[in-house]
Amino acid sequence: MNTQTHEAVRLLAQRLLDMGYEEIPARERKVIERVAKRLAVSRDINIEHEKSYTFGERLADKVASSGGSWTFLILFAAVIIGWVVLNSLMLAGGFDPYPYILLNLFLSMLASIQAPVIMMSQNRQAAKDRLSAAHDYEVNLKAEIEIMALHEKLDEIRAKDLTELLKHVVKAKSR
Repeated sequence: MNTQTHEAVRLLAQRLLDMGYEEIPARERKVIERVAKRLAVSRDINIEHEKSYTFGERLADKVASSGGSWTFLILFAAVIIGWVVLNSLMLAGGFDPYPYILLNLFLSMLASIQAPVIMMSQNRQAAKDRLSAAHDYEVNLKAEIEIMALHEKLDEIRAKDLTELLKHVVKAKSR
């Protein structure tokens, strides 16, 4: 950051936040610098976050979203009902007779694989939510700073207009 920009940021911080530039935390400092340079703070967090996903993370998200859908539940129920009916109606006791030990093994394996994958997806979503909340804070801070700057400008205009009005009143009375 050049000297002129640094000075503008320092003055803006002092005037609007009543703090010295060095006292401001890093995130707020970044917002103040963007305000001084008249740059946007907002960005699409989803695109930014999804660019960093690995193949495994994208796969985990797909497994979590499909595993928590009505389509999955209906298909899963149909497979289980089909398994039970097929093994119950077969004359020779079926390939997995009651109490369906093979079915229980498959269900346990599915749960042992699906649960950590869903947890990975949830942890990534929580990290994305924290990033989004931090971004919302920065956007709100910038908006607040811009509003305070507008109030200052309005106050200056009002004071200037009041001075002009008083000059005209004094001039009119002196005539």
